[in-house]
Amino acid sequence: MSAEPVVATTLFGDRLADAVERKRSQLLVGLDPRPDLLPVELVGDVQYDRAAAAGGCARFCRGIVDAVAPHVVGVKPQLAFFEALGADGIRAFEEVCDYARAAGLLVLADAKRGDIGSTARAYATAYLEPRGDEPPLADALTVNLYLGRDSLEPFLAAARRHGAGLFCVLKTSNEGGADVQDLVLSDGRPLWQHLARLVHELGEEIVGQRGLSSVGAVVGATHPRAVGEARRLMPQAVLLLPGVGAQGGSPADLARAFTSGPASALVNASRSVLYAFRSSGEDWRTAAAAEAARLRREVWAVAGW
Repeated sequence: MSAEPVVATTLFGDRLADAVERKRSQLLVGLDPRPDLLPVELVGDVQYDRAAAAGGCARFCRGIVDAVAPHVVGVKPQLAFFEALGADGIRAFEEVCDYARAAGLLVLADAKRGDIGSTARAYATAYLEPRGDEPPLADALTVNLYLGRDSLEPFLAAARRHGAGLFCVLKTSNEGGADVQDLVLSDGRPLWQHLARLVHELGEEIVGQRGLSSVGAVVGATHPRAVGEARRLMPQAVLLLPGVGAQGGSPADLARAFTSGPASALVNASRSVLYAFRSSGEDWRTAAAAEAARLRREVWAVAGW
């Protein structure tokens, strides 16, 4: 482990706990913009080329941020949807991240980065370190721990120096994740539980005053029993719980995730909020706000705080 000291900065867990208590919300909204699903009023921006599509997606995400900001603690832009639009998409991604932070929201970049050595350092620099006089692009980043302990060192350094948060992919909501994550080790544990213990160890040195670590974990909300086991194995970690809404996960199944405190888990909803207008018939911003408000109430009630 690195012996690099922590500098005087607010750790991610403390910033998150403050936001959760202030907003009385544990909800994140994923920003997964698809040009073919945008509202009619934005379609004109996406018909011609990738630059126009990126502009339309940026407008859509800004509108979603405005709509859901009263109800959520942060947003989770999924980088793949922006990368698909080339350089213009990357500029849109940066614009949306800056817009969300200006709106007082935490930004969790969903990039699932993972590599070793100088490549991992470059990923950490890109997302979690200050950009000159500007703050880091994101408050937190999803990372892949399946390359081992040393693959996380540059990200851990950013967590110590700059107050960044990490969410390690452990038990995902897709059915095929079991092909690897549920492989049984010689001691009878599935692989993901072995990595959960590693997450706990790595995060023990970066625990804030509110008792939450800067190193969290991604556990699919479609696996309620795994959520409970993850909480037992990682009592100080913030659990990021995707899969609520379009993927079939329910807030009612997630109560055990919050036993370490009101900010010890975050529920992410993406398509069910972004594209609520497609089934409700309402204005897209109104529909997104209504769905976010509904999920916020449900999750807060389930958490029991």
